[in-house]
Amino acid sequence: LAAFITAVYVGIVVGIGAAIGQGSKPNLGLSILATAVVAVAFQPVRERVQRFANHLVYGRRATPYEVLSEFSSRMAGTYAAEDLPPRMARILAEGTGSREATVWLKVGSELRAEASWPAEREAPDLVALADGELPEIAGTSLSLPVHHRGELLGALTLSKQAGERLTPAEHKLASDLASQAGLVLRNVRLTEELLHRLEELQASRQRIVAAQDQERRRLERNIHDGAQQQLVALAVKIRLARRLWAKDPEKANDLLEQTEREVSQALEDLRDLARGIYPPLLADQGLVAALEGQARRSAVPTRIETEGIGRYPQEAEAAVYFCVLEALQNVAKYARAGRVSVRLAADGGSFEFAIVDDGVGFDPQATGYGTGLEGMADRLAALGGELEVRSAPGEGTAVKGRLPVRTREPA
Repeated sequence: LAAFITAVYVGIVVGIGAAIGQGSKPNLGLSILATAVVAVAFQPVRERVQRFANHLVYGRRATPYEVLSEFSSRMAGTYAAEDLPPRMARILAEGTGSREATVWLKVGSELRAEASWPAEREAPDLVALADGELPEIAGTSLSLPVHHRGELLGALTLSKQAGERLTPAEHKLASDLASQAGLVLRNVRLTEELLHRLEELQASRQRIVAAQDQERRRLERNIHDGAQQQLVALAVKIRLARRLWAKDPEKANDLLEQTEREVSQALEDLRDLARGIYPPLLADQGLVAALEGQARRSAVPTRIETEGIGRYPQEAEAAVYFCVLEALQNVAKYARAGRVSVRLAADGGSFEFAIVDDGVGFDPQATGYGTGLEGMADRLAALGGELEVRSAPGEGTAVKGRLPVRTREPA
């Protein structure tokens, strides 16, 4: 219908212009001038006819006041945040008589189509921002940025029917909708960030449960294959020494001396197991003493630096201790470092630690976090903390952690 109206309009303009230019002496200039005058004069008529045709085809269009009123009522309603962009796209399309309307959400340095009207149309491609500004979006009649408190959050775009132009009233209506859409897009983004955070927490919990189960099996295996077997062997030797005592006291005494040495070894093995569960030195004397003990046993020369370290809740001390221990083990296994430093610092309600080595380094973007680093991040995240890893090939590695804590007592 729009094409038919346009064709009729062109026919009238060209026909009248040509008729005026004809006569006993054809005048090309007069014909062109007449065509231009007729085009200007008949343009309002064409637009009125086009609007009447749209009314016949699409029905009555809401007034700008009705559109803004509906938009405000929907914002004040009980709709979920993810339901608002589709409704916004429909209101924008119907209020401006557009063929299509799209609500865009800023994601990083790109715009992503969050919702479109009609809903069944194929989602547009991502649009790259130009220096943080809204670029021209191909195939649209109007593109409007959406801001909230000075921050670009997205955009509204619309496409009119072929041959139609936006009226000043429609342009103002779209601008008014864009000015009110900032809060909607902010809520949509916050909702998406919250859902992403919940997914991360669920994945973190699953990894923690899996790690705990794996550690339980490892501990069970170590007790079964180590301490349990040692204790069984010791019991056998003690019974044998008891039987030998009456017949050969000297041989029985030698066996008891051997058993005594094996008891000492079994105790040391049990202490090693206990350190893996919760080190006695950490419980008795705190983080500094426990980490200094580990530094003395480290295969890589390790320096411990501390500032304002006291005693903290057991779960916080354990998280920091095992994170530092994991980092030191990674240095010994992979870094080929000549030295490593461990720095502990506490300031107010924050505890920070850093493990820095001069080893071969690696590219965190290429390799990602291994299970060890993931476990460290999960330990800290469970207590509201965070982990940061900085490294590059040939430049060593720095593992930094931060944890909100409250001091329990002076060290």
